[in-house]
Amino acid sequence: MFDHERSLVQKYQGRPFALLGVDEDSDRESLQKAQKKYNLNWRSWWDEDSAIAAQWKVEGLPMLFLLDPKGMVRWQGVGVPDFKSLEQRIEQLVKEAESEGNKQAALSRR
Repeated sequence: MFDHERSLVQKYQGRPFALLGVDEDSDRESLQKAQKKYNLNWRSWWDEDSAIAAQWKVEGLPMLFLLDPKGMVRWQGVGVPDFKSLEQRIEQLVKEAESEGNKQAALSRR
């Protein structure tokens, strides 16, 4: 999955998209080693006491959430997703965010 995630970060660079990770490795050093080993190009947090997982009601790993610009969960899934379907959902949300950003920019120029 790391290859696909890296490609998403590169594909959407400069657009309203962010990939964030939450890691439940046994210690912070394991997370840092994995970030280096797999060349992870997104921000990740170490969920030492599983507080983030509990707050987001994580049911299994990996668990993915797609949020819109207002922070609303628009899709979630457990397990390795169908990458094509996931990218279609991401593209839709990115386009919505860009459209909303363009509307806001037009209003601020008035």
